[in-house]
Amino acid sequence: MTSLADKAILSGADNQSVENGPLLWPTVKENGVTRLKKYSELSTTEAIQADCDVKATNIILQGLPPERECKLYDEFDKFAYRKGESLNDFYLRFSLLLNDMNIYNMKLEQFQ
Repeated sequence: MTSLADKAILSGADNQSVENGPLLWPTVKENGVTRLKKYSELSTTEAIQADCDVKATNIILQGLPPERECKLYDEFDKFAYRKGESLNDFYLRFSLLLNDMNIYNMKLEQFQ
């Protein structure tokens, strides 16, 4: 069970991603060519910010897990053949849906 404290942004917390925008990946010059640093080359602070940016992006794109579960159940309930769709495409869409549901350990009731 989560508490309100788990969801709160604490006063004085390091909120740079929120306040200053996402991490601008630093560059490094190597053999006369400028490239972005690899994740393994980031400082500890930069790596933490990069991780937080990825997590925030995933929440924005997919929603929080309970919201995502609700969307998957809804998609499963409304799953149907699309006009002009091949059997292979139908199977692929259904497999991807079940795979997403398995990621969240969602259980389906057996229908008879």
